[in-house]
Amino acid sequence: MDDSKIVELFNKRDEAAVRAVSEKYGALCASVSRNILHNSEDVEECLNDTFLKAWESIPPAKPKRLSAYLVKIAKNISLNRYKSAHREKRGGGEPMLVFEELEELEPFAACSVAETAERRELLAEINRFLGRLKKEKRVIFVRRYWYCDEISELAAAFGMSENNVCAMLSRTRAELKKYLNKRGYDNG
Repeated sequence: MDDSKIVELFNKRDEAAVRAVSEKYGALCASVSRNILHNSEDVEECLNDTFLKAWESIPPAKPKRLSAYLVKIAKNISLNRYKSAHREKRGGGEPMLVFEELEELEPFAACSVAETAERRELLAEINRFLGRLKKEKRVIFVRRYWYCDEISELAAAFGMSENNVCAMLSRTRAELKKYLNKRGYDNG
C-alpha cells in the first residue's frame, strides 16, 4: 500500500493503518530495535509501542516520509528501553557506543538545543554534508548512526574489514566536524 494511503487511513482513524505499517515497515522497525536491544521480547514490545505511538501521533503529525518517521519512533522507544534497563551500567553496550562516537561533534553533544529553528538548521547542514559524500560512505554513516548497525554488520555488508569501517567512520566524523565548524557550529 502506498504511504500516502496509509497516512490517510491514520487520519481517518482506521485501524487498517496499523496493519498496513506493520506489514510494510514492521521488519525495518524491528531491525532498528534489534540493533539496539538484542532481545527479541523487548523488540516485539518496542514494535507494538512504535505502532501505538504512530497511531497516537498521526494526526496531528503529517510525516513526509513514513518510513523515516516510524524508524525515528522505533529508535527512540528502543533507546529509552535500553537506557531504562541499563541505567546502573553507565555507558555499557553497543547502542551507547554509537552515540559516544558522535559526542566528539559538539552540536551532537548538546543535542537538546532549545531553539527548534537552530536544530532544523543543524539538521539541514548535516543533510547537505551527507549529500556531498560518495554513496557507500553516506550509507555506512547513516546505517551506523541512524539505524545503529554494528561495525561487524557493516563490514560484512560492504565487504570491508571492521578496521576499515571504523577508520572510514572516524574520518567521516572528522570531516563532518570540520564542515560544521566552518558553518558556525564550533566547539565553544
